[in-house]
Amino acid sequence: MIRLTHVTLRRGLRLLLDGADLTVHSGQRVGVVGANGVGKTSLFGILLGDYQVDSGDVEMPVHAEIASVAQEVDAASISALDYVVAGDRALVQARAQLSKAESAGDGNKLALAHDAIERIDGYTADSRAAQLLAGLGFSEAEQAASFSDFSGGWRMRLNLARALMCRSDILLLDEPTNHLDLDAIIWLENWLKRYDGILLLISHDRDFLDAVCTHSVHIEHLKLNHYTGNYSAFEKMRAERLAGQQAAYVKQQRDIAHMQKFVERFRYKASKARQAQSRLKSLERLELIAPAHVDSPFKFSFKQPEKMPAQLISVQDADFGYTETSVLAGVNLNIMAGERIGLLGANGAGKSTLIKSLVGELTPMQGRVERARELRVAYFAQHQVEQLRADESPLSFLKRLHPDTTERELRSFLGGFDFAGDAALAPIGPLSGGEKARLVLAAIIREKPNLLLLDEPTNHLDLEMRHALGIALQGFEGALVVVSHDRHLLQSVSDELKLVHGGMVDEYKGDLNDYARWLLQSRAESVQQPVQESADNSAQSRRERKRREADARNRLSKVRAEVKKLEDELEVAEAELEETESRLGDQDLYTEERKTELLELLEQQASFKKRIDEKESRWIDASEQLERLQRQEAS
Repeated sequence: MIRLTHVTLRRGLRLLLDGADLTVHSGQRVGVVGANGVGKTSLFGILLGDYQVDSGDVEMPVHAEIASVAQEVDAASISALDYVVAGDRALVQARAQLSKAESAGDGNKLALAHDAIERIDGYTADSRAAQLLAGLGFSEAEQAASFSDFSGGWRMRLNLARALMCRSDILLLDEPTNHLDLDAIIWLENWLKRYDGILLLISHDRDFLDAVCTHSVHIEHLKLNHYTGNYSAFEKMRAERLAGQQAAYVKQQRDIAHMQKFVERFRYKASKARQAQSRLKSLERLELIAPAHVDSPFKFSFKQPEKMPAQLISVQDADFGYTETSVLAGVNLNIMAGERIGLLGANGAGKSTLIKSLVGELTPMQGRVERARELRVAYFAQHQVEQLRADESPLSFLKRLHPDTTERELRSFLGGFDFAGDAALAPIGPLSGGEKARLVLAAIIREKPNLLLLDEPTNHLDLEMRHALGIALQGFEGALVVVSHDRHLLQSVSDELKLVHGGMVDEYKGDLNDYARWLLQSRAESVQQPVQESADNSAQSRRERKRREADARNRLSKVRAEVKKLEDELEVAEAELEETESRLGDQDLYTEERKTELLELLEQQASFKKRIDEKESRWIDASEQLERLQRQEAS
């Protein structure tokens, strides 16, 4: 059991905790949440013994083994596998005793050392470490590579695997998903759900917290507020406390209106589309969680695109890659106005390659990419964050991009991203990764794009900013393609999912829950029976197979575009009918003096209803044709 009693902690001149209490029992998996800078990482510092509290008591289990992820390590010449195995400190000690006994030729100590290794299951350590590394995305060849060969992000994965390898009683994880793709995150959450010690987890990934945690600790107003249940349960309880406030109610209604507008696009096919059903469920949840974010410092939205061509980009039988190496083969993809696509796939499968190809950073090695003349793309990627000028301020950065905009307007706009007052004038250099990402997003939002390409936009963003970004994207009227390991964001802003897998880009017909089950099943099958790559999976074979499917895919794309067009036309016709019927509700209209106007409105009403009936009939036929084509493609 961990117990903090009346704890006060200062870091420099800043007071982080004041008379805070917390009790965590064995077996509990606790999500530690709160705004940036409230002291989440400092709480871990207290538990690790790195920080001494100014007052109060900290009780930890006697002889408890505590594991955490090291942030900085020296480059080691040992293999990735050996580096992870070394996380099992009991095994390292037993092996050292064995080596000492062998050198001394002491048979008795040699037997004791072998027995110690046997008791801790040490002879399976390499196998267990290999499973950890495979789950986090390391191939067999990479497991044998030297630790020093890996970049910073992959070293953090190795440090995470080393922490999981430790026989810990208490596991402290601070943002473990920051350097992971969605596949690795799904594997990690399933591993953590089986962890039987005390787990304290800091994360800005709502779905990850929901899946893993049994309890939540919210740091607010210098206190540690303990809640039973996962993150959604915490939000609900906090929302219930805040819902009585008028400000919470107003913000809730505004956010629900944003989401409702999004859902309306599916009113005619909600019974058929699984993604539409997910969105409806999100709307139900939003009513509960909106008040929990009433005090968010973020408030922004996308401006309406100036022009919206029907087809923005058409990719026809294209191969994409780098120099002589093809990463994606036979890609056929049409991005229509208003489409919202979420990209799934393992790290390295080619998601970022596809995004770069769409934005024009990569030209096709084969095939064609056609872009609408009026296409206006806004693109977010991590390299843009890294390219910000350290000597500029947020205000001067935006002023350089928009010289004709007044300083007052830009400062007001930056305030919605929590760059208010002096923060708008401070240099960019010392900003955190999350603050820089916010600034790049602010610049993108002012561009009025009709196509938005987002490659991991939530990296380093806290929960409040992720929530605000999700709300803004739901109200975005252009087309969207997004890569993100944040499942909550993907689910709430994507209409359809594409799977980048095996060098191909295919439609994924399930939802994110199906994808998680498919990943876990695939991993289990690969462990039981390794699959060898056949000649049929070569780049040439994939290209030929994709060409055979091209005609069917083009037909599917045309029918899907027709369905979308009819839905948009139905929406316009219904709006016109609603306006006409609203005017017919005027009691003064039914006087002799306004008889002519009444007859005209009744004629309009009949005409709109007839038009809606005709379009609904065409929509039903097109939808049935679309379903037939989708079934044929699936078979």
